[in-house]
Amino acid sequence: MKRRALLLTGLLAGCGLSERPYAERREWPLVVARPAALPPRVNGRTLELRTLRAGPGLESRGLQSLDADGAIRTEFYEEWSVPPAQAVEESLRQWLGGSGIFAGVVAPGSRIAADYVLEGDLGALWSEPAAGRADAALGITLITGDTPRVLLQRRYAETAVLAGSGPQAATQAMLAALAVVFARVEGDLRRAVVA
Repeated sequence: MKRRALLLTGLLAGCGLSERPYAERREWPLVVARPAALPPRVNGRTLELRTLRAGPGLESRGLQSLDADGAIRTEFYEEWSVPPAQAVEESLRQWLGGSGIFAGVVAPGSRIAADYVLEGDLGALWSEPAAGRADAALGITLITGDTPRVLLQRRYAETAVLAGSGPQAATQAMLAALAVVFARVEGDLRRAVVA
């Protein structure tokens, strides 16, 4: 048994595996914060934000980038702290909760009967280093909660400039693009609900 261990150690040393430095995974928080929050609307209506669906490849936590040839690359050692669709859903719930449009924004399974239901899908969240930008895309459908009727159906796609290279610049640009998407969603919801 000792001889096998020595032989294996020798083989590993010979191929260089024992000399490679350990590369630790880094996790990046995916939180899109509002610039300022408004209080909930007194006696206002409630919104249920359902679970966002993840587009192709966005169910994994690895940071994604789009190469110049259109190929999507997923990083193994650089990843979001939670799956992107889950984090975007929670950030959007917090964003809309601070919009002042609704009395409350609830998650699926809440005992509150929502006046409106918002469904959606995360279609893009990646950087494009060759183009010097990051992309975010979100599709939404707003329906009434009592007698289902579509009030709003739209797809949003925004970009933000990469202010450098590397994962930190990529994550900051992706979050900036998402903030613009969220602001546009809020504006459209305000017009659809208040009108």
